[in-house]
Parts: sequence; structure tokens; C-alpha cells
Amino acid sequence: MTDGARGLRALVLRDRYRSDQGDVVAEFFVPSFTVASSYSRAVGYFTSTSMALYARGLEVFAQRGGVMRLIASPHLTEDDIVDIARGYDMRAVLERATLRELDVEQPDRVLDGLGVLGRLIAEGRLDVKLAFVQQAGRVGIYHEKIGVFRDGFGDLVGFTGSSNETGGGLMANFESVEVFRGWVPGDGVRALRLEDEFEALWENRTKNLSVERFPDVARERLVRLGSERPGRALPGVDDALTAVEVPVRDPGHAGVEVRVPARLAIPDTLTVRDYQKDAVTAWLGGGGRGILEMATGTGKTKTAMIAAAKLGEVLARHEQPLVVVIVAPLIHLVDQWLPEVEPFGVRPVAVYGANKKWPQQVDDQLTAVRMGRRPVMVVVATNDSFSGERFQSVLARITQPVLVIADEAHNLGSPAYRAALPQNGTYRLGLSATPERWFDDEGTDALIDYFGPVVFKLGLGEAIEMGALTRYRYVPRLVELTAQETGLYVDLSAQIARLIGSGNELKDADPQSPLGFLLRQRAGVLGHAAGKVAALRADLEARRDEWFQLIYCAEGHRPAERGEEPGPRQVDEVMHLVGHELRLTAHTYVSTTAPVERKTLLRRFGSGDDLRALVAMRCLDEGVDIPDARVGYLLASSSNPRQFVQRRGRLLRRAPGKERAEIFDYLAVPPADAPVNFTVERALLVRELERATEFAELSENYETTLQVLRPLKERYGLMHL
Repeated sequence: MTDGARGLRALVLRDRYRSDQGDVVAEFFVPSFTVASSYSRAVGYFTSTSMALYARGLEVFAQRGGVMRLIASPHLTEDDIVDIARGYDMRAVLERATLRELDVEQPDRVLDGLGVLGRLIAEGRLDVKLAFVQQAGRVGIYHEKIGVFRDGFGDLVGFTGSSNETGGGLMANFESVEVFRGWVPGDGVRALRLEDEFEALWENRTKNLSVERFPDVARERLVRLGSERPGRALPGVDDALTAVEVPVRDPGHAGVEVRVPARLAIPDTLTVRDYQKDAVTAWLGGGGRGILEMATGTGKTKTAMIAAAKLGEVLARHEQPLVVVIVAPLIHLVDQWLPEVEPFGVRPVAVYGANKKWPQQVDDQLTAVRMGRRPVMVVVATNDSFSGERFQSVLARITQPVLVIADEAHNLGSPAYRAALPQNGTYRLGLSATPERWFDDEGTDALIDYFGPVVFKLGLGEAIEMGALTRYRYVPRLVELTAQETGLYVDLSAQIARLIGSGNELKDADPQSPLGFLLRQRAGVLGHAAGKVAALRADLEARRDEWFQLIYCAEGHRPAERGEEPGPRQVDEVMHLVGHELRLTAHTYVSTTAPVERKTLLRRFGSGDDLRALVAMRCLDEGVDIPDARVGYLLASSSNPRQFVQRRGRLLRRAPGKERAEIFDYLAVPPADAPVNFTVERALLVRELERATEFAELSENYETTLQVLRPLKERYGLMHL
């Protein structure tokens, strides 16, 4: 033992314990329990009497926040084995065997020991699995005996030997245990090998063995016993905030490879901007709850990870772990989060349908968190997987501090998603450039109730001024509807006017209501206006030698008269124009584009020598990181502020060699003499002109833009916008 040694290293441990030389329980097991933070044990049999022998050690272990994993062989009778051979449900047989053991009448000292066991299970500090040999249709006993103690300082002790966790095995029989101390040259490799073998067992990766969860009925029996027997309440888990175990060479251990815990930390290569510091300070000042309303492209992802790292530092001082749950709308956004998280010291688990291994990965990491071996873990889930029953059941079992980070948090305001937000989320961080939900005050209020208020705001103008986003030119193009389009438009406007006249409110229109349907139809006529493609041709021809161009098309097909077939999709018309007529290299990027192909397209687009343009429909909005994009053409007609803010944000991200961006906005309007209801038309136009005005005000060519929009504003008396 060296001066200042702590934990397991402070114990005077021999390399071997044998019954003819002393008491194995008193001299090895009990002292190890008094300093260890985790205990992993694989044994032949586990019976209720063994707990009495460990009562003193386990009480101290529990009071210190110790966490235990146990793999045992169920005590199967001949009848059990015959039933298994006959095809009886394995889980039912295991349940019967464990309950049979617990139903044996026991003295108080054994019941007290079981009470400690039950309280450990209730607190999530003990997990039990049952192992048995299953090979060629035959069932056998798992008879291996290995174990690992770990402490809060990164040291471990591995051991193997002949003792079973039974009264006879520990007291009556002649036993021996070989001990391998992780800090002793020559022992470290053996100790780590035993730990790796246990992990393989726990994860059911050992050939010819089956490892099953402890039956729920038996688990509940123990938990109930734990609440009935006298005993102290278990304190918080005694963990240090470390992120991952990084293999390194310890120069003092003659080449022995040991594992040194690394903290969740801000990478040395990351320059934290002043506004990011202000955002994190504001969030922490709000008790670790609140929304960051930051313009698209200003680094919300990194800001969130900085906040998580700083929170981790605070929890580390209180020796508490942290589970970080990041929720993002779509798979490609989850994929973008993963490489952003890893530089902070954690390898996250991706939770979505394509990753079939995530349930096991999450379960194993949560167990490691409870055991103190992985005090920080991160999962990144899509909204759909996050709200699914399987992941919700995982969230409900977490008792450690949880940080919920919601990317594009506004999406979680829908009834289905907000019902899935975990109430055990100790800390909550919402990220959005536009946290208010469009036409959904109830959903917006629900988000604020859960995450807290907006604690930091960084607007677009401020972000451009400080250099976080690039400058841009805004070029609106007014396109007049054709005669056929005007007919459709006038008819829709008349129907909208009638609904508004009967008491419907335009500003509160439910998207699923009859009024909402008509408004979508109207937007479809404007978005698919034929004149937009002609105007786009002229702008593209003038920039045919430029790279990094994005074209946003209207959704669906061109509207048609009632009873007629819908017209072509605008995205197809644009691709024909770009690829066949102008012969520019381009590719579509739509909802049906496979995730693997999306990554390839973004890489080709960013190379600057392959694809000149991406033609998008319902994509390239939220979160997609394409900083090289320099020219954007907005054909879709939408007054939804979120959509145009997101699309503008795609173009304003900074990139090497990028001095400014250009945004072309194609606004379709009916002819001046169209017979529309002036009052309704003016009310509808307000929202679209507000969008154009906001784009214009922050552009470099504001005065020029005003001149283009002036005739339309004058026609409808909207010069105040």
C-alpha cells in the first residue's frame, strides 16, 4: 500500500485466499464491499442463505451507493429440466425455480439480508440475470465463478475461485479464491480479462450459454420484502462524473494496459464564442431548464453540448452521474448529432429503427451507469423512436439525473410528442430558431411549461453583425398568375371569404379544418405558378457557372380544376429545366431519398466540382448542415415563418471562401384586375409580405428590395410593413 492510497488500493489484499488459511468471507469479501462502488459476480448457484453472510458488507456497500450485478445459475430440479426439454416456456420455468427458492422458510438474519437485496433492486442498484447451458437441445448448469470489484477511483480487483454464493459454499466447504489486483504488475491484464468476460456474459454474448433477466414476479417479491424488513434508506449513488474508459499505457505498470476514466469535457480544439458562454450561463442560471432561441446556423448543437459538459462538472462535484437524452426530428439529424457529441468524450447510442441493436446498447450502458463504470451516457433519438413505447419504458426506469435536449424543440409541441416528454427529466434544454408553434398556442404553452421560458435569444441580425452568419442579398421576383391559375385562385379566395364571414378566424386557422384545407390549396396555386419556373430559368442562366445552389420547390403536384387530373410536380419540371435544358449537374433531394444517398449527395454538393445544384422538396429545411450553399431559389409559397427561417438559415452558414449568400424569392400574385375579395386578399397577403419584408430588412440591398415590393404594398395599402 502507498501513502494516500484510497478505495480498493488501500486494502491489504493477498493474491490468494484458502479455507485452511483463514475466513474467505471476513478477510476478502466483506472488506472489499466496504470500499467498492460496484460488484459484478458470476456464480454457480445463488440461494437466499448467502445474503446473511454478506449482510454487514452489503449494508456498508448500500450506504455508500454501491451497485451490484449478479449472474447465477437457477437451481433447476429434474422436473424443471424435463419441462424445458418438452418445450415449456423457459421464462415460466425460471420463474417457478426462483420463487421456489424464495418460498423456503428462512430465519430473520437471512430475511434481513434479502431485505437489503430488495432495497438494492428497488433503487436500481442491483440487477440479476440467470444463466444456464443450452446446447444441442440439452440444458445444463452454469458453474463458472468469477467476480470483479471496482471503486470510485478507477481501480478494480478481479477474482476467480471455487466458492459458490451459498451457505455451504462459503462456510462449510473447503474453498480457495485467486485475486488479481488491477494496479499490480502482472495482475492488471488478468483482472481486465475477467471483467471483459463478465461483460460478455451480461450481454449474452458467450457461446453455448443463455442469459435471461431475473423473473419479474421474483423481483417484485424481493422488493416487497425490502420495504417490509427494517433497514436504512439507501443514499444516492456514489459515482464520479466520468465519460468513457480510455485504454492507456500506465508507465508504472510495466506495460500493463489499464483504463483511465475521462470526463465529459469541452474539446481543446473548440473555440467557445462569447454568445455561447452567455447562453449556457443563462440556462444554468435558470436551474438547468429553458429554451435557447438562436438563429439557424449559430451553433445550437455545440452550445447544447457545452451546456451538458458544464452541467457534468457541477454534478461531478456532487459525485452524481448524468444520462443525456437528445431528441431530433429525423434520422439524418440524429446522424449529424453523433459526430458532434463524440469530441466531448462520449460515444452516443443512435436510437432509431435502422439501428436494431439500440435496445441492448442502451440497457447495457444504463446498467454501467448504475454500476459506476460509465457515469455519463448519451443517447440520440428521433422523435418517433423517442415517443415509441419501447424507449418510453426505458426512460421510465431511469433514476439517475437526466438531461433532455430537444433539437428543433417546436416539433415536440404536438399532442403525441409532448405526452412523451419524460417527467423524470431533471434538466431540460430546448433548442429552436422559432420556438413558437405556428397557429398552435396550446402547443407553444406546453413546450414552455416543460422546458421553461426562453432564457437566451440570438436573432438573425445580431448573428450577422457579430460574424456568426454570413451577409446576404435578397432578390424578390413578382410573378403574375396565368388566366387558368387566376380562375382557381379566385374560386378559392371566395370560399375562404365565406368561411371567414361565418365566424372562422384566419389567424387561428387549424391546418386540419376546412379553412386550413382551403389555405393549403391557395398556397398550392401560388407555389406552383407556371411563371416561377420561367423566372427561375433566367436567374439560373445568369449563374450557370456557379456552384453550391439550392432550389426549394413547392410540395406535391400543380393544382387543377375540379374533376381534372393534377398537373406535374414542380420538382420534376425544375429538374428537367436544370438538367436537360440548361445542362447543369443537379440532383433531387426529396423525402423518399434514402439516408445513405442523402449523405452521398451532400458530400458531392460540398465538393464544389460535382453537383452544381440540389433540387429539394420538403427537405433541406431543419438542421441539415450544408454551409457551402451560397445561392438559394425559393419557389415554394409559404407564410409559415419556420419554413422560410430554416431555409434562409441553410444559406447563411459560414464556410471558407464564402463572403455572402444570394436568396431569390419568387412571389406569385393575381393580376391587379382579378375579382377577389379585397379585405380577405389583403389579410392573406399580409403574412407573405411580412416574410419578404423580414428577408429584405436584414439584407445588403434593402433599398432595391423595397422598390420591387412597393407596387404590391401600395395596391393593398400595406406600405407600413
